[in-house]
Amino acid sequence: MSHDQALKNNDVDARRETMEEADVLLIGGGVMSATLGVLLHQLDPTLNIQIVEALADVARESSNPWNNAGTGHAALCELNYTKELENGDVDITKALEINEAFQVSKQFWAYLTEQGILGDPKEFINAVPHMSFVRGKKNVGYLRKRFEKMQAHHFFQDMEFTDDAETVSEWTPLLTQGRPAHEAIAATRVNSGTDINFGALTEQLVSYLEAQDSIKLATNHIVKDLKRTKDGGWQIKVRNMERGINRKIKAPFVFVGAGGASLPLLQKSDIPEGKGFGGFPVSGQFLVCDNPEIVAKHEAKVYGKAAVGAPPMSVPHLDTRVIDGKKTLLFGPFAGFSPKFLKSGSLLDLPSSVKISNLIPMLAVGKDNLDLTKYLIEQCMLTDEDRIDTLREFFPEAELEHWHLETAGQRVQIIKKDEKKGGVLQFGTEIVAAEDGSIAALLGASPGASCSVAVMLDVLKQCFPDKLDQWADKLTTMVPGFSKDMKQDIEAYREIRKQANDVLGI
Repeated sequence: MSHDQALKNNDVDARRETMEEADVLLIGGGVMSATLGVLLHQLDPTLNIQIVEALADVARESSNPWNNAGTGHAALCELNYTKELENGDVDITKALEINEAFQVSKQFWAYLTEQGILGDPKEFINAVPHMSFVRGKKNVGYLRKRFEKMQAHHFFQDMEFTDDAETVSEWTPLLTQGRPAHEAIAATRVNSGTDINFGALTEQLVSYLEAQDSIKLATNHIVKDLKRTKDGGWQIKVRNMERGINRKIKAPFVFVGAGGASLPLLQKSDIPEGKGFGGFPVSGQFLVCDNPEIVAKHEAKVYGKAAVGAPPMSVPHLDTRVIDGKKTLLFGPFAGFSPKFLKSGSLLDLPSSVKISNLIPMLAVGKDNLDLTKYLIEQCMLTDEDRIDTLREFFPEAELEHWHLETAGQRVQIIKKDEKKGGVLQFGTEIVAAEDGSIAALLGASPGASCSVAVMLDVLKQCFPDKLDQWADKLTTMVPGFSKDMKQDIEAYREIRKQANDVLGI
């Protein structure tokens, strides 16, 4: 047996074991748990951390590069973050929040790169311009107003606008080739956008964590139950699916970052804060092009406007992707429906998640979102030609023979109680934490991974409030924006952003 094979076997053996007691238990082997694990280890290296993942390896579900769009969400191109108000104004509040959160992620990744914890940044992040693209006079007017509002803020000062077809063609020719000359179109562009391989990022973070004596990763381990202990902590029952062995792990703090599986686990915890939450799963598919001649003509992530009734995660976009050093084009997503909460989940996931506490919110959401139901039915009935016709709204000369269909990951949108409506369907992510901070679960979807560091900092604030003063200096070192108001402090923002971009090479 070779030395490398022996090391590999040792790694596999190590992943079959769990701690009996840990200071921190992280459920899920995706970018969220990995990020929180690295943050906590950097803040307190003495913490014993146990990570459990249901699949054979980490980053197999939502963090996998083929299960998400790979967009570094910074609100540069996503029109659903900039709502047009009834008075004609454009609200950029959400865009500012998301951009700031993404800057925080970049700062942390830059720190980890400087420390040698992450390797070559090009393995997980690459500069790709972000563009918005619209058709029709009304939409052109909206995009112009959006540009004027956003470009006035220092977060978006690099944004460009054009309603000239020749300029659009210079930015990315696929959008205009074969398009009628009389059609009203417009686009914005920000060259500092990014494409991110969250799978590669997660693998590097987990590789670092596994190298620490105080941290263990157990794969092929499914959480069967969570129960409170008399001292206020948690006892977690896990099953090693490879060996058919049940084990128990005790921990005073548990984080549930298991993607679509987070809701069922939150329900198992039985904390009052988790009552009333439900989930609505939406699957996605993308058209993928590997033809080098076509790929070479498009260097951007181009987002359009969502169809009526479509969830925000279904905003159509034509993207440059960089996965394992290879460039491809991706278009979609095309929505579908499956009752599974994960690609590897069960057909019983949705029905088994319905409880007395969330029945009214879920029924209310069903009643109030008939347009979404109609949209999903229509999407499920699409043919290959239908999908190519949709692509041609972006790329008029697209031909079916150059594209193939890939199934992406499952996303579980949040359903929660609402006093007026009974229940609402919420997009984005939300932390649900126990009042005592002993357990926190992350629900929802996009722009989750892009904002993972900011979201995990919020977990620290909610669950470790008594430690924040002690950790403040280290947090500021790792994330310089932690102690700055980047929305208001223009000079600090520019300096911090430049430093992170320089380290990451973007």
